[in-house]
Amino acid sequence: MVSTAAQLRSYAGSAFLSFGFRPFFLFGALLASILPILTVAALSGAIPYNPTYGLIAYHGHEMVYGYLAAIVAGFMLTAVPNWTGRLPVMGWRLAALFGLWIAGRIAFLIAGYVGISIVALVDASFLIVMDVILWREVITGKNWRNIPICIVIGVFATGNLFWHFDVLSGGGGSFSLRWGVGLIAILISLIGGRIVPSFTRNWLVKNGKAPFEASFGAIDKASIGALASSMIAWFVAPNHMVTSVLLLAAACIHLLRMSRWKGWLTLSEPLVAILHIGYLWLCIGLAFLGISAVNAAIIPLSTAIHALTAGAAGVMTLAVMTRATLGHTGRDLHADASTTLIYTLVNVGAALRFSATFAPGHYNDLLAASGLLWSGAFLIFALVYGRYLITPKISTVSQTAPKAA
Repeated sequence: MVSTAAQLRSYAGSAFLSFGFRPFFLFGALLASILPILTVAALSGAIPYNPTYGLIAYHGHEMVYGYLAAIVAGFMLTAVPNWTGRLPVMGWRLAALFGLWIAGRIAFLIAGYVGISIVALVDASFLIVMDVILWREVITGKNWRNIPICIVIGVFATGNLFWHFDVLSGGGGSFSLRWGVGLIAILISLIGGRIVPSFTRNWLVKNGKAPFEASFGAIDKASIGALASSMIAWFVAPNHMVTSVLLLAAACIHLLRMSRWKGWLTLSEPLVAILHIGYLWLCIGLAFLGISAVNAAIIPLSTAIHALTAGAAGVMTLAVMTRATLGHTGRDLHADASTTLIYTLVNVGAALRFSATFAPGHYNDLLAASGLLWSGAFLIFALVYGRYLITPKISTVSQTAPKAA
């Protein structure tokens, strides 16, 4: 029988379609570099843009179920082969799945011509098909440990279905956006809880520093349980005192969880430190949501949500995208000047989005600056890392199944 490694080496197709991270990271980054600028420009009246679904609804959907869905797909399609020992989705199969994601983005742009029912059919099918693929790989590879992640992706896909159903019924999709943001937070907790301590421990050992115990324990279980409970409460009763208490408790437990990973020891290597910063944004976002649930005058809901999206999701996705791209294309796992700039811009952009709330006299200026910096981080990723993503791996080492992204 031909081994998985031999089959990978025998692949003669386009490098761009050899692993899921390549097309989805590149085009997910391009979408993220355009959407905030487009939204800010339209809100300010600089451009006369008013999409079929309304500007805010369109922006919210495409940031959660467009850009973030692409990055999740790229990560999962690259990590699952390592979990299962099976071949990655590549070639025409990857092209078909990627084409389905692209079709969803185009469908939104021409919604006025094809109708929102067609948009719903095309867009919603992507996450459903991707989850079916993940289930097939996990079950065939008997990788039962990762079934919870398949379940989360399925629930994420359901949220997108709900969004379209709500819009078709005359609603605005706000509940479904909370659903999507909550599921992304849970994915950060699940996946981040694996890769952050693992990569940190490996780096500490490599650099002669004392490692730490990184096994999955009671605190990890408690943090995931607390987050899931608080998100369910937020879905059902976003402005209730119980929801606030659960969110604040989840923030504290996650802060305790990440303190065990000794992130302060990694500051000399931004490629590792950024993972801890991204996870810290998760803690901040949960705390902000908790405050907003009972007093939106202190922290408005939109500000709290952006701490989770622009902050936690934005920073963590770029942390994973840069590291996975470097590792899987045969380059050194080290943050150069351009990578450090990417990390700086995305964090400052997220911080300015939060700060704008407390400077009403400069709100529009800070909002514009936030969008420019945050989008700029993704644009630089596309420009710098794009050439890595479209060209073959440079390592001379025999290619094996990819390491966990």
